Amino acid sequence: MREVLILQFSFFVMIALGFMTRRLGIVSPKGQKEITDLIVDVILPCNILASFMAEVPSTALRDGLVVLLASIGNQIMAPFYGRLVFKNQSEDRLRSLRYGFVCSNAGFLGTAVVEGVFDALGLLLASIFVIPQRIMVWTEGVAIYSGERDWRAALKKTATHPCVITCFIGLGIMLLHIPVPELIRRPLQTVGRCNTAMAMMMVGMILGGVDLRTVWDKILLRFSLHRLVIIPAIMYLVLTLLQVSPTARGVAVLLTAMPAGATTTILAAKYNREPEFAARMVALSTLLSAPAMFLWSLLVTV
Repeated sequence: MREVLILQFSFFVMIALGFMTRRLGIVSPKGQKEITDLIVDVILPCNILASFMAEVPSTALRDGLVVLLASIGNQIMAPFYGRLVFKNQSEDRLRSLRYGFVCSNAGFLGTAVVEGVFDALGLLLASIFVIPQRIMVWTEGVAIYSGERDWRAALKKTATHPCVITCFIGLGIMLLHIPVPELIRRPLQTVGRCNTAMAMMMVGMILGGVDLRTVWDKILLRFSLHRLVIIPAIMYLVLTLLQVSPTARGVAVLLTAMPAGATTTILAAKYNREPEFAARMVALSTLLSAPAMFLWSLLVTV
């Protein structure tokens, strides 16, 4: 309990620092995008690769299969869930709401939270969990906004994503017991340790770029309730009934309890689908994810 409280307070402080850097103009919108690219393309891949080099229990492969199957099940359910929950809205808003169930911030914010709670093993499992989501983002996700599916392009984007590449390299190192020299391991670990702080500060920057007085909306509150509470509760109940390991269950639940992903706003703007609504949806669900993360972290570690 004490460790979770300290961890969550640390998250809050880092988010607050990011918020201030954005509000004070220390980081511009352009700089924020460049920092995001740095995290996704450099820092997070280093962190993922380093996690596969750490000592992990013999159950890691079994837990990896569990979280992979849990993620696939979640992604299969997501499009149908979105259609079921939201109906009486404008077409543009419906697209963003449905996309928000397909694409969460699991691959960015989620990995940082899971690593904080479950250390290197948690990050290893998280990197496996987000692979199906990365595929869905560029297939079903794009189709929600454009009405078209391009599986070839989606698979290419997924296969060439730095995080996916390092995940498979890491799996090879772990399965084949390939020794990694300290000269390589140490820099990867050092760079990777920046991930949690940078990801949390980025959340603060996202919130700092939005007028928080405009985000309060009944529909968006309802979306956040489903995204942050109901869906992870379903995941928790299913995995508890299946009696999977507490670590695999905790990782899957925390990654399911993530806010709408930033690509929601990007795609809404690209296809001119009321991007202002999408931006408010991302901002509010991100804001409310702080107490949700705290509560779910407590539940999965008791």
